[in-house]
Amino acid sequence: MSSRLPPLNPLRAFEATARRGSVSAAARELNVTHGAISHQIRALEQSFNAPLFERGGKRLRLTPQGALLLPAVTQAFAEIAAATAAMTRPATSGELRVTCVPALLSFWMIPRLHLFTEQFPDVRLKLIASNDAANLHSPDVDVCLLYGDGSWQDCWTRLWSRLELFPVVSPTLLNTRPLRSIRDLRDHVMLHGDDGREWNTWLAAADAIDLPRSRQHFMSDARLSTEAALHNQGVALGDTITAGSLIARGELIAPFDLTVPANDAFYAACRSEVRAAPIVRVFIDWLFAALESEPLPELQTSARTIIRSRMPKPETQGRAAAAESFQPISSPRGRRPERPQKRRIKS
Repeated sequence: MSSRLPPLNPLRAFEATARRGSVSAAARELNVTHGAISHQIRALEQSFNAPLFERGGKRLRLTPQGALLLPAVTQAFAEIAAATAAMTRPATSGELRVTCVPALLSFWMIPRLHLFTEQFPDVRLKLIASNDAANLHSPDVDVCLLYGDGSWQDCWTRLWSRLELFPVVSPTLLNTRPLRSIRDLRDHVMLHGDDGREWNTWLAAADAIDLPRSRQHFMSDARLSTEAALHNQGVALGDTITAGSLIARGELIAPFDLTVPANDAFYAACRSEVRAAPIVRVFIDWLFAALESEPLPELQTSARTIIRSRMPKPETQGRAAAAESFQPISSPRGRRPERPQKRRIKS
């Protein structure tokens, strides 16, 4: 029996294709072209002189030969990954101090922490809910996940994710007090996670900046306004990152199909001198890998279009003046309002 092994890259292409069920998905995972994956699989089949996949249909199926090979290849790659992790653990141990935007920490990071701690069990995390950029220069903080424009000085920064803004409400509240049009917002409590600027941005995009607002609650950050919405207290303004999973689970609903781009974004940042530390590097790499491995959930809205026809019809000049008179004001999130571009949530 020959002890010669097949080349590594074709085996990786075969394993990824079998696991993901398509050549295109494997190509995205391995960051190569569709043609490269196909070529590597054909080369592997030629080396075995046997087909590994049954062609035809939307999803590839393994042949008996492919089904025999896959478990051995999967186990081999798993053992290589485990050995690699074991080799890096001595350099990635100790305490890592991280500050994070409160809503992002509660609704995105904490539900996924086990994925990091399973990979790096010797790292002890100290998590602080904060969006204060001054933490970047604190010796007591290693990594910051901040919401802002990314223009902080004397530090390393990298864009982590942009986001879209849209109203969110609990199904319970929506069943008792419908939102059939923007006009119906007048019958709801408007929940703010800032000084009101985010809602003004969305209402301006919806041509409803002059909407009467009878009841409003102002909170220090989006985590509190989102939690208030979860507890049927009113309508909050959510975003694709922190509210997306809540909508996917049915805990919140996006009642309208209009989103606007946030003027700022989420950034990973740290002091330049600590960027090369292994414990910092693996956490930042995990942040980006975790985001890329989970595509944003499809946001299902309860209405296909925003109904403006029932809105009161003020004079055109009055509406234009109201929209143009909106001026930036200070915000805990450091947001810089602009006339937003309108985008639609896919329904």
